Amino acid sequence: MKLSYSWLYAGVLLITTFGSAVADEAGPSKVDKIELLVNKTMAAFQVPGIAVAIIKDNEIVLSQGFGVLKHGSKEKVNADTLFGVASNTKAMTSALLAGLVDEGKLTWQTKVIDIIPEFQLPDAYVTREFTIIDLLSHNSGLGLGAGDLMIWPETTLTNQDVIKGLKHLPQVSSFRSEFAYDNLMYVIAGEIIAKLTGKTWHEVIQSRIFDKLGMYNTRAKFSLIPASNKNVARAHVPLDGELHVVGGNFLEKFSSAGSVASSVNDMSLWLKAQLNQGKYGVDGEKVLRLFSEQQSREMWQARTLLSVSQRVTDQDKTHFNAYALGWFVKDYHGVKVVRHTGGILGMVSKVVMVPEENLAMVILTNQQSGFAFNAISQQILTEYLELPAKDWVAHYAALQQKNNAKNKAHLAKVASGADKKSTPSLPLAAYAQSYVDNWYGEISISLENDDLVMQFTHTPALHGSLEHYQHNTFIVRWDDRTLEADAYVNFNLNPDGTINYVTMEAVSNATDFSFDFHDLKLQPKSAKSY
Repeated sequence: MKLSYSWLYAGVLLITTFGSAVADEAGPSKVDKIELLVNKTMAAFQVPGIAVAIIKDNEIVLSQGFGVLKHGSKEKVNADTLFGVASNTKAMTSALLAGLVDEGKLTWQTKVIDIIPEFQLPDAYVTREFTIIDLLSHNSGLGLGAGDLMIWPETTLTNQDVIKGLKHLPQVSSFRSEFAYDNLMYVIAGEIIAKLTGKTWHEVIQSRIFDKLGMYNTRAKFSLIPASNKNVARAHVPLDGELHVVGGNFLEKFSSAGSVASSVNDMSLWLKAQLNQGKYGVDGEKVLRLFSEQQSREMWQARTLLSVSQRVTDQDKTHFNAYALGWFVKDYHGVKVVRHTGGILGMVSKVVMVPEENLAMVILTNQQSGFAFNAISQQILTEYLELPAKDWVAHYAALQQKNNAKNKAHLAKVASGADKKSTPSLPLAAYAQSYVDNWYGEISISLENDDLVMQFTHTPALHGSLEHYQHNTFIVRWDDRTLEADAYVNFNLNPDGTINYVTMEAVSNATDFSFDFHDLKLQPKSAKSY
């Protein structure tokens, strides 16, 4: 049965009204404090719009929008506003696989090559042993964000191109030894789901999660949002103190790794099912489930360990940290916390659950400040776990200031560190060629009005001018400055002075890891043998 949103709003109103009545006698309620904190956060971190929902003891105690859909507009964010939830999609993909495990269509130990024979990683042993659990655990041995340039920014490459490219990515650690966040494995997980069901991942998630839970506004990708729905947040990037509206397709190419568009009203239904270990209703005597209790435990079990701070303080009592299956898990002040974040250009989100407290929250924002959603999530945990009070906005504002200063100092060092007297070894026309990388494909460098210009052939957004840095190293300055992803372009020469290969590396430490320029090894197309 479709959930009546008018009933939901009435419930929130009653709770808020009750909380306010109590506040008259005993000070602000939890919800009052959180609402104040959200507004304070928006001002501190320059966020135009935020939506927040909190579930406690199977009840939605807050589901509300704050601010506006787009900077400078009057359209307000509400609890039905759609945002890109990005990597919070991963837990949904994991849940779909859990349902297929319940149905006996595969096990967590099923080998990927048994379903996708063409799947191939750089190491033959890893390829042979790679399981469904490995797909979801970020332990492949590939580097952080390896191969993301095949899907980000928006490319013309297909999922089959992604599969073909995997074997050419560099292996940076041994199999199952280290954590390195990997979007491409979740793209492959979506292909597994498609193979086993005979339907696209988009169709499967719609029928098996969104329709069952009544997430009627949620869509598997941006292009599926009806044109009539104008209640969609726009993404914003702050540059030099000003907000710039960017993007618009919520990581469509990430599919099963990060393409879902949802609202806090709909995400609340998803989180209630999670807290209830897959249960979302009853039909007579039949319990309705997305997945079994056993699979819930499997998805929340630590798989790949992450580091924790050596300094355990009263405000961050964490002793273990790990990745499970589509979720991060850790302890915090004596309770298990299950969480994930999502990020796209100009838009970030966070989901947090504390199962033993029957508590969950979702925070969706239309600006890319992780400090903002962390301040809100920490305040909610502080209130509901009854922890010592702390000014979380001030805490994260100080961290942001420190990070900005550090990055500014790094960029200043880059600017001053070049040998200003050096010149390129070759005439500029000699660098102007087509180059090919084994996993990404072709990029071109052309000479236009005495300037070198780079274009990633499969990625329209990656177009920019090469500025000489020193010797045979240039810096590509992308035309779209909101990408914040300028990169070194280093030309390695043969003994005879011709170009052997080209490498790239992000200039700024703040560049998103999905710009994995460092994984490229570009060879002149004219010299490449096929």
